[in-house]
Parts: sequence; structure tokens; C-alpha cells
Amino acid sequence: MLLGEIGVGKSSLAQRLMFNRFSGQYKPTIGVEVYRYNVSPDVTGEPMALILWDTDGNFGDAIFQHVYLKEAAAAIIVADPLRPATLDTAVRLAEGFASARPGRAIHFIVNKWDLITPANEPVLPPAYKSRPLNKASALSGTDVVEAFSHVAKAIRRRGL
Repeated sequence: MLLGEIGVGKSSLAQRLMFNRFSGQYKPTIGVEVYRYNVSPDVTGEPMALILWDTDGNFGDAIFQHVYLKEAAAAIIVADPLRPATLDTAVRLAEGFASARPGRAIHFIVNKWDLITPANEPVLPPAYKSRPLNKASALSGTDVVEAFSHVAKAIRRRGL
């Protein structure tokens, strides 16, 4: 599950991962977009198929009531470092997912990291230190594949 507020770049990350492309034209996701991506979690592991559910950011906490969350093996929670409120929302979504799906992997991606400079680097909430984190850029592609590989490894470790 890709979770996060509207405009944090969930769809852009999915598009970069799936098609190695980025569009500057913002088009909000309505409902859910589903993708299948084959990723090798590590050099010794067998390839694994990730079914990515790119969710509408309007769901908010109501996302945990939807039936398609029931089988989610992991949550990839996306935030925008230039919008501090999205960093806090990501923490709340992580807590909600952990409560709804105990024992499932949770991974933070702080997208748009290419826009960060020493002068505007955000202070990440303490909860980010207790979960896997990638600072990525859907625009440049930096750390996008690695982020999803980390999630695949976590899913495999949990035997899901």
C-alpha cells in the first residue's frame, strides 16, 4: 500500500518505479491504481512480485476501513519534506497501519529530496528513526528502486 497525503508523490514514485518516467503534470489519483512490479529483494533471493496499491490521498485514516487493506503485506508511507504537516501525517498513518495490520512492514519514503538544501532540510519526527526510511526523488529517480527493494526484503523476512 502506498499511503500519504495528496501531492506527496505516491503516483510519481509508482510511475518512476514502473515505467522509469516522471511527469510534471499533476493528476490526483481517484480511488486506487494497482501495479505489479517484479523486484529482486537481494542478490541471493528469488524475484518477487509486488502488487502496489497507489491510494488516493483523500482517504486519510479511513483507509484502514477498506477491504483491500486486509491483505496488505506492507505500507509504504510517503511524505513531502517541504510540507512538514505531511511528515506528521505519515507518522499517524504508520501508527494506524500498525494497529490495523500488526506485524506488517512499514517503510517511510520522504519524496522530493532533490529539492532539499542545507538551508531547508527538515527535522524529521522521532518516529522516523524507528522505521526504515528512504530519502528519494521521483523526479530524478534517486533511491526509488532501492526503497521498493527494501520493502520487498522486509516482506520476505516476515514470510508474507
